[in-house]
Amino acid sequence: MSPESRVKISPSILAADFACIGEEVTAICEAGCDYVHVDVMDGHFVPNLTIGPGVVKAIKPHASKPLDVHLMISPVDAFIDLFAEAGADIITFHPEAGPHPHRTVQAIKAAGCKAGISLNPATPIAALEELIEDIDLILVMSVNPGFGGQKFIKTQLEKIRRIRDLITAAGREIELEVDGGVNSKNAEEIITAGADVLVAGTAVFQNGRQAYADNIRALRPSG
Repeated sequence: MSPESRVKISPSILAADFACIGEEVTAICEAGCDYVHVDVMDGHFVPNLTIGPGVVKAIKPHASKPLDVHLMISPVDAFIDLFAEAGADIITFHPEAGPHPHRTVQAIKAAGCKAGISLNPATPIAALEELIEDIDLILVMSVNPGFGGQKFIKTQLEKIRRIRDLITAAGREIELEVDGGVNSKNAEEIITAGADVLVAGTAVFQNGRQAYADNIRALRPSG
């Protein structure tokens, strides 16, 4: 199966209308997304403050697709069970967010979720090497985390290629997700570099709910 044929779309609800967030989650699921991406920011690890486990619990009944929860918080370990209990299906964290990343991965798995590692633009790939046998997803940040609507950092394409080679060498089914500045104009080159999950906020949540299906379709290679 080619990477293009299995690419998934994970709309970031950071760009949704929070006045009616349940309806927004239902709309993107009905429009054909594969995951619902939930950006959790603490105003400490990243310069923004978003949502907590209560919002995840509230949107869970509206999501017919897995909740892809990205924790941009530090320290992270104390919150894993809270987000798992709230309904997270995948929990992704940053290796800088705690002293023992492997222990964090174990805690995520013990809570019944898939475990992901996120690399900021300046985080080296070496951070993955001792975790590659235990994780389910790698998230490459193609912007510096904290805010939506930023421009894609082109140097991350080479990082995506190198991580894809690392996954291939490991012989494991690990999803390679990319988040930050993803849109219909650059999706193809990101997928070609090796990504199989695209996170998009603004590119999906624009022009009203009647456009969500077309917006998601435009991010796929066949779009």
